[in-house]
Amino acid sequence: MRGALTQIQVVHALLLRETKTRFGANQLGYLWAFLESGLWIGMFIAFYSLFGHVTPPGMSLVAFLTTGIVPFSLFRDTATRCMSAIEANKGLLFYPQVRPLDLVIARATLEAATYLMVMAMFMGGLALIEGPPRIDSLLQTFAGLGLASALGASLGLVCCGLSVYSPTVERLFPSLLRLVFWGSAVFHPVESLPKAMRDILLMNPVTHAIELVRDGWFPGYGAQHADAAYVLAWTIVLSFFGLSLERMARRHLELS
Repeated sequence: MRGALTQIQVVHALLLRETKTRFGANQLGYLWAFLESGLWIGMFIAFYSLFGHVTPPGMSLVAFLTTGIVPFSLFRDTATRCMSAIEANKGLLFYPQVRPLDLVIARATLEAATYLMVMAMFMGGLALIEGPPRIDSLLQTFAGLGLASALGASLGLVCCGLSVYSPTVERLFPSLLRLVFWGSAVFHPVESLPKAMRDILLMNPVTHAIELVRDGWFPGYGAQHADAAYVLAWTIVLSFFGLSLERMARRHLELS
């Protein structure tokens, strides 16, 4: 019990430090996370308008893009920042209370809080313009976001452990994320795709997380193939390998 309390206090302190490090040096502070996502969503709204692409009937274009981009951004940024947690904070590991896993947990928590705020600000602003949304299941929407966060943290933990042994992992990781991005159904419902393409995209657990968010937000969306258990299975397997690598990396850092 005492050890768990100490770890919670350590993670809390690291979380405050990460918040100040990431947002304190920027004049826009926490608002930058909202503006960054807003620029990305605005770019794709312009792309949709230019090429005459339409969303499924009854769905706001802004809401549809937000429910795709925010879950993917949460997964991507959580994985990226967790991967670099040890490299960016090696000095803190000299303190016996701080472990590599604490650094990963703090970064994952900060990303989850940041993107929940971004989602709330976008959907709240949209509600002021278009009127209150008809949400099918807010619990399912949060579950999809939570799964995207957990998946990103588990993948980041694996890459964090591997990067201790080889810096090549950090160089290859952006290329992997680009492949995941184009295979995540961020811009179109999975059900609207041909079966062959749909089956390929459904191999990607991020696709399931995005579909769960949309199915919870839009009444009648009908994400028949979205499977929370599939995302959870990926998260458990990656977490197992990530925790094993974290233990090995901890001993490697102690010896180095």
